[in-house]
Amino acid sequence: MRVLSGSRVKDGLRRIRPAESPAAAPGAEGPPRVVVMTMVRDEGTMLDRWVRHYSRHVGVENLLVLDDGSVDGSTDGLPCTVHRLPGLPGGRDYEKRRVELASGLAGGLLAVYDVVVFVDADEFLVPDPARHDSLVDFLATRPDREVLAPAALNVVHHLGVEDDLDPEQPVLGQRRFAKFIPLMCKPSVKRVPAQWRFATHGIMAPFAVDPELFMVHLKFFDRDTLRRVADHRRALVDADGRASRSSWSVGGEEMTAMLGDFVAGVDPESVPEFDPSRVDLDAVVYQVTDGAYRTSKPGQMKAMQTLPLVRVPDRLLGLV
Repeated sequence: MRVLSGSRVKDGLRRIRPAESPAAAPGAEGPPRVVVMTMVRDEGTMLDRWVRHYSRHVGVENLLVLDDGSVDGSTDGLPCTVHRLPGLPGGRDYEKRRVELASGLAGGLLAVYDVVVFVDADEFLVPDPARHDSLVDFLATRPDREVLAPAALNVVHHLGVEDDLDPEQPVLGQRRFAKFIPLMCKPSVKRVPAQWRFATHGIMAPFAVDPELFMVHLKFFDRDTLRRVADHRRALVDADGRASRSSWSVGGEEMTAMLGDFVAGVDPESVPEFDPSRVDLDAVVYQVTDGAYRTSKPGQMKAMQTLPLVRVPDRLLGLV
């Protein structure tokens, strides 16, 4: 399986001299200090799963939730740090301000942390358990990698094959199918204060996709959750125009109707296990003319309809 071609950047990864790096001192005598942050608005049960997952990897004291005006109570009583924002603007300014805020905070946090991770509430980074025990352990083996991206798997609810979800149990195992989506291999992990770009699908620094780091994306993992979240996001688009050019503009009924299209005509027994070594990961990233680097298209919805179905690696089952 190959993805869209693009400029190879692995050999061009820059290095910043230790004296210039704000992350040189914090974890110099031990494992890297890692902070994971997300930005949410009414994320409900997904946020609880996010906190549990990343607490196991970096410690709950190293989690930061930026609350953009939640009213569903999902950020009340969380065991991690919650910062309540005064509200982001809508329309075309929404994504620009969101990325500016995340980039600015990440730059400041690098004064005391070695690594900053920024992911959505439905994005779960999983180091290959055959090689690493945790995200911190994985990052300890990559001390010179300034920006990292995971191999992104969009988990799919295969209707008719997989049952309704038990929310008290891990998702992986109840859900075994996914699609590798190049666009979603975002540069979510960084040691340098380079600014994120293109709705965090890009950054002002070279990066490459690491085959030993997976990103499990739970956007399409459950029909009922997908319908509820899609309706909520569509309501936000209608309210202030935010993310109107993204899949947020697609309502719940239309979104869930696509689940069948994602797996149509595929024999579940014949679906191969995803193997990152069989994907041209170098081709996922390309350089933009202004010096930024980003992941390749097609867009997420088109990719879900056209790219092949894969099986979630057995070694990841039970980890999300």
